[in-house]
Amino acid sequence: MSSPLNFHLEQYDGPLDLLLDLIRKQQIDIKDIPISTITAQYLEYMDKAREMDIDLSAEFVYMAATLIYIKSKMLLPQDPALQKDGDGLDDPRQELVDRLLEHEKFKNAAEMLQQKRMIEENIWSNPQVKAFGSDEDPGLAVTLYDLVKAFGEILERAKNRPVYEVEQADVTIADMIRYLKTCFLEAGPDQPVFIVRVFEQQRTRRSMIALFLAVLELVRMQAVVVVQKELFGEIALQRHSSFDSVFASDQPIAAIEKDYV
Repeated sequence: MSSPLNFHLEQYDGPLDLLLDLIRKQQIDIKDIPISTITAQYLEYMDKAREMDIDLSAEFVYMAATLIYIKSKMLLPQDPALQKDGDGLDDPRQELVDRLLEHEKFKNAAEMLQQKRMIEENIWSNPQVKAFGSDEDPGLAVTLYDLVKAFGEILERAKNRPVYEVEQADVTIADMIRYLKTCFLEAGPDQPVFIVRVFEQQRTRRSMIALFLAVLELVRMQAVVVVQKELFGEIALQRHSSFDSVFASDQPIAAIEKDYV
């Protein structure tokens, strides 16, 4: 038998991270979560954390209560009358599934940026290359890691402001790419788009995340570059030399729509 001293309890940034890890390890379809099994494993993790005097935040306790509530709701028999009318058939897991899918998209983007940052930190450049550049000051080097940090700060500030949501169709990544293209056209040739200002104009967290992913896609397609003219200055997006060619057809945007379905 293994010694208790060798027991290791993984740390998670939040309850959604824990649930995603449980789902990934067991290769469960995230849209068809076996709520009874996941709830038992989640509570087991909390019990082990309590035994090791690990202080879990209130979010973990709230999620435990949510899982138990969903489990109990699924155990209740459906009213035959409601089944006949087609009402009351909503899946109690749907809200949790939507939150997990949204969290997974953002987590995957953050992991991708972390890997990119590690690669960039281990690349050496030739100082003599500067001799072949122009005299124009391009500004400070800004990585997508800086953009993620700025986006996180905006989301944190957004928690404290009143939000008025109106029922409408969900905004897509492709919609936000077209919106950013419009921002560049309105700004004029060779003019930057200050991305933090654009983020702050969004009314919902979902639209902010869609906008952030749209920026990542535009950087990946080499349509824009991230720039910063001075230290601690505003982060902006500048047109890449390939900007016009990227938007020459709708095929790249159509492909992105399929990727995020």
